Amino acid sequence: MRATTICLINQKGGCGKSSTCFHLAGSYARKGRSVLLIDADPQGSLSQGFFGSAVTENLPASETLAALFDDDFFLGSPETLAVPTHIDRVSIVRANQTLARHNTPTPELAGLTQYALREFLESLTGYDLVLIDCPPNLYQCSWNAMLAADFVVIPVPPEDFGTQGLRVVHQAVVNAHRLNPELDLLGHVVTRYDARLLVHQSYEKKLRGLYGETMLDTVIPEASAFKVSLACRQPVSCYSPASKAAALTDRLADELMERIGRQAGQQNVA
Repeated sequence: MRATTICLINQKGGCGKSSTCFHLAGSYARKGRSVLLIDADPQGSLSQGFFGSAVTENLPASETLAALFDDDFFLGSPETLAVPTHIDRVSIVRANQTLARHNTPTPELAGLTQYALREFLESLTGYDLVLIDCPPNLYQCSWNAMLAADFVVIPVPPEDFGTQGLRVVHQAVVNAHRLNPELDLLGHVVTRYDARLLVHQSYEKKLRGLYGETMLDTVIPEASAFKVSLACRQPVSCYSPASKAAALTDRLADELMERIGRQAGQQNVA
């Protein structure tokens, strides 16, 4: 069975895309799912979460996502790019700055390169779920992710900079849907939430008023458990399974699967 593919995207940095991917992978793995992570961000934050900055920064392009965009590097065996992490049932295609030169701002002019990630994922087997961490822009890497994905999740911090530009992201999803009719918006998730801040309470209410049912119920807080577990190179559900942060991550993981199930049911009825 083909893996369900979700890309996490927003054109703003600091929205929690990499962190959400990192921790969701641990939650799904603990639930028995085999997860492949795709680090599509030249910053390589997701890769560093598992392997550290020194290892990640020194990876040759041939061992990263950049290989898909360069015939001189890609040897044609997909399994060589998807490497296991130290977390059971979690593998990753890593990234670093070697990807940056391929992240061009006009991906729609890139011909078949637009489908590089899609073709790569179609050649892989053995995974239940693919999570793609996108860079904080809507260039080639994000475009490739949307053309390869079934669903889009948009992490949104409840503050001014976090919510700016969402209309552009939504339009990008619409544009990608024309080339990938399987692509659907799964929802927006409020991230980095601090319940003590009135501005966060206000923005969350505003977001729910604007986007209605596309807002996921689960809210991911700004919690120390996320940072501590990341420093220990483990998703929070693996490092501190009894923590509130782990419980909320598990709840988000379940909510995403429930939405996917509902959307699949609606398509079958249609």
